[in-house]
Amino acid sequence: MSNHKKYMLPIQKKKLAIIMGICVIAGSLSACGDDTSVTIAPVSFQELEEPLGGKTEGLQDNEKSNVTDMSTAAGEASSIENGKNTSSEQSDKITITLSAAGDVTLGNYLTQDYAWSFRQTYEQEQNDAYFFENVYDIFSGDDMTIVNLEGPLTDSEDAREGQYVIKGDPEYVNILTEGSVEAVSFGNNHRLDYKEQGTKDTVQALEGAGIAYAYDSNIGIYETKGIRIGFVSVNEIAWGEGVEKFLKEGIAKLKEEGTDLILACCHWGTEREFYPEEYQQSLGRKCIDWGADLVIGHHPHVLQGIEEYQGKYIIYSLGNFCFGANRNPADKDTMIFQQTFTFVDGERTGETEVKVIPCSVSSVTSRNDYRPTPAKDEEAVRIINRINEYSKDFGVEFDESGVRKIAENKDI
Repeated sequence: MSNHKKYMLPIQKKKLAIIMGICVIAGSLSACGDDTSVTIAPVSFQELEEPLGGKTEGLQDNEKSNVTDMSTAAGEASSIENGKNTSSEQSDKITITLSAAGDVTLGNYLTQDYAWSFRQTYEQEQNDAYFFENVYDIFSGDDMTIVNLEGPLTDSEDAREGQYVIKGDPEYVNILTEGSVEAVSFGNNHRLDYKEQGTKDTVQALEGAGIAYAYDSNIGIYETKGIRIGFVSVNEIAWGEGVEKFLKEGIAKLKEEGTDLILACCHWGTEREFYPEEYQQSLGRKCIDWGADLVIGHHPHVLQGIEEYQGKYIIYSLGNFCFGANRNPADKDTMIFQQTFTFVDGERTGETEVKVIPCSVSSVTSRNDYRPTPAKDEEAVRIINRINEYSKDFGVEFDESGVRKIAENKDI
């Protein structure tokens, strides 16, 4: 069956799809790189180790005070058709397949060498489709793809202090559209790397490209096949338990807007740790208790496990994906999480399918070429085994094809 997908620019009317604001609130100043030494002929270099920031380190006073602001922006309705799986007909039974991938950094950090960098690759390739080419069939075949946009798209030179300050050019947004990415979470610790102007420029680029976004108090809604998918996105690295207000009120707002599915995107956890913190688990379950249908986690830059709670899933960390902030990460394993939901006569049923697609952040092993690529054969099984190991304590397991194993007499 063909799909029909539609994105609406920001408005405040319940029957139109995406509500989001222009208020800019804080992100953490913690960092985002991997500790890696590499040699790539003809250039030899070493990626610097990134410091791990605290929950509120370096936050400005006005950023802290804005944590309670739940404002949204009003505007005229404008519909953008993205051309993926278009069909105007809606059957009694509808399936919606969501794909979620991890940290996407379209650009470099401030002091990064040019050689073998994301920017050099972009300028050499001169092809927006290059970066997601190897996962395009997956993303174009689903109903909505969401990734974590880690870093602003801006021409601003007014950067915050720090080494791992990330940005890409506004035109890099076309990489997302060419890759069939429809939505981004933007509540992370690099959103404010170029301060409020960086966020403003990024929002302008996303809106111009018809990409749904959310961060902090700004909720997003994406419509496909007549099904409205809402999402919230928060930066727990900066705000700790303060994000609970954003999540609880954002989910409540999405319910008021009549969304059919709700995603909670959480930037949380400890970098390079393969198992979630106690608070990640507590917060993820709270999101589901408040009404989220799927919790999507990122920030650790490595894979973490997947939990099923109350028949719904918490992905603790998707790892890196298309990650320009490191030219050769030591751990290149990543994944795409997919879940298919079923609706009959507009009502969601209990029928669902869950799978993971094991990938590498690069199509080559010697360095990062910024082309996420599905793993094959033994490599695919190895990555799935890692995911199973991290998910074991949650009672979740995937078979060698990546499909969720369901225990006998177990209902999802």
